[in-house]
Amino acid sequence: MISVVIPTLNAEKGLPLCLSALVPGVVHGLIRDVVIADGGSDDGTITIASQSGATIIKSPSGRGVQLAAGAEAARGSWLLFLHADTVLETGWDDAARSFIEKIETGRRRPCAAAFQFALDDDGMAPRLLETMVWLRASLLRVPYGDQGLLISRTLFDEVGGYRLMALMEDLDIVRRLGRKRITVLRSRAITNAERYRKQGYFARVLRNQICLAMYSLGVPAEKIARFYRGKHSSR
Repeated sequence: MISVVIPTLNAEKGLPLCLSALVPGVVHGLIRDVVIADGGSDDGTITIASQSGATIIKSPSGRGVQLAAGAEAARGSWLLFLHADTVLETGWDDAARSFIEKIETGRRRPCAAAFQFALDDDGMAPRLLETMVWLRASLLRVPYGDQGLLISRTLFDEVGGYRLMALMEDLDIVRRLGRKRITVLRSRAITNAERYRKQGYFARVLRNQICLAMYSLGVPAEKIARFYRGKHSSR
C-alpha cells in the first residue's frame, strides 16, 4: 500500500533508527516498499540501506530532486516521504492506516497528512520550538518536511509532485496542496536535534526564518540552499 521514500546524503548516523521504526508497517503489510534516493553518499549509507532490503536509486543531490526520483521509483498507491534523521514513534502505522482507510472509504475528502513535530532533546528550547511548529501546522496547515508527508499517488500526481528544487520543496508542495488538503496526525515524527544543539536553537531557527523570507520574496532555491547550508554539506 505505502511506498516510503527517503532522500539521503551521508545519513549513516540517523538512517538505522529511521528504518527500524518502519518495521511494524512492514510486518503488518502496510508498507509495500522503501525507496532510498541517494544523492551521492560516501559514508555507510548505501550499505545500511542495502542491508535493510530497501530499493536504492542514485540521484543528483538536492532534496526536491531526490524526492521526485524516489517517487518515480516507488510502487505503492500511497507515498510516505521521510527525512533520514526522522524516527516515527510507536503507533504511527495505526494512525496512518486509519487516515488512509477514511479517505479510501469516502469518509473524508482526499488530502495529505503530516505527523506532529518533535525533537529528541530535553529542555525548554526544544519544547518551545515544538509548540511553535504545532501552532503553525495546526492553524495554518503548513507542515515542513521533517514532519513527513503521507499522500496518495493520485493526489501527488494531481498537484504535480515534488519540483526539482534544491531547497524549500516541502513548502512548495504544501502550498500547492492548500490548507484544505492538509491534516496533521496525532502521532509524532521525532527529528534528531544534533544540528540545533550544535548551531544553537536561536541561530538555527533564525536561519530557517531567513530562508522562508527569501523564498517568499522569490529568491531562487539554489541561492537559498547555499545560504542555508553555509559550511555544512548536508541538511
